[in-house]
Amino acid sequence: MRHEKAARLLELARMLAASAEGLTLDEMADRLDVGRRTAERMRDAVREAFPQMEEVDDPPTRRFRIPSGLDGIFQAPSADEFAALRAAAEQFKAAGARTRAGALQSLEQKVLSAIRAGARRKLAPDMEALLEAETMAIHAGPRPFEDDEILGAVREAIKSLKRLRFRYEGGSSPGRVREITPFGLLFGRSNYLVGAEGESVEPRTWRLDRVRDIAVSDAPGTRPEDFSLQAFMHRSFGIYQDEVEEVALRVLPHGAEEALGWRFHPTQVVEAQADGSVLVRFTAGGMRELAWHLFTWGDKVQILAPERLRTMMREELAVALRAHGQA
Repeated sequence: MRHEKAARLLELARMLAASAEGLTLDEMADRLDVGRRTAERMRDAVREAFPQMEEVDDPPTRRFRIPSGLDGIFQAPSADEFAALRAAAEQFKAAGARTRAGALQSLEQKVLSAIRAGARRKLAPDMEALLEAETMAIHAGPRPFEDDEILGAVREAIKSLKRLRFRYEGGSSPGRVREITPFGLLFGRSNYLVGAEGESVEPRTWRLDRVRDIAVSDAPGTRPEDFSLQAFMHRSFGIYQDEVEEVALRVLPHGAEEALGWRFHPTQVVEAQADGSVLVRFTAGGMRELAWHLFTWGDKVQILAPERLRTMMREELAVALRAHGQA
């Protein structure tokens, strides 16, 4: 038990050393999943071990941080952490995300090079055993497009608060040169730049594999302060952005157990019904991508709303039947 408490205190110390602005008591409690009083006691214990802890006024509260970081003795990575890092790099590599795989591999080498030789020798057998015993399932789908020049230009523009200029071989006017204020990047089955064109502040998406001749311009480009990339993603079931609607699905009893453990959308509300079915509600756009997903549920799901999704599902079913000579 004492060992577990010490590990939790070290975890909090690492959090406080890793945060430039510091953490409030409520943030400590939330991250450690403890009550506020427990967070206070843990903060006081950490302060005894690390008297360099600072208090920063941030009305109406205070923040706490360890500004000079922690000594290396407190920061030695474990075999589990290295194995997770290597597995993430291998998953990116297998999925075609070469740039991000290379970044993680480079990080692994930097961390390993900072560890004493004796500690590295002790880690090696455990890392090898874990890596041989674990692997990632790669699902069928398009290989994500990643180009070092394009990703580098986007990231440079975001950091320098500049706009991007590129020729776009997609949309309604293929080949037209666009000037975009970048808001962020979406990585998934296909990779997208999120930003606003010209003087607009309305976010849109551009597929990275259709971007040509990209360059960072001299024009300033700052995303709106109230923009959240996470909230933008939540507006859609997948990537495609269209009208946001209230979705209601009824999962029949023979699919209920699976549905209770399934994440359809971040805004979902899942309710078990008296007849053994499950009602799933969420708010999103992207009805075509949702219809495609519902094919995977077979006869387990009924669409209650919106009507546009029901129509879309019927149309997609008709297309599939025609393609297989059934209509």
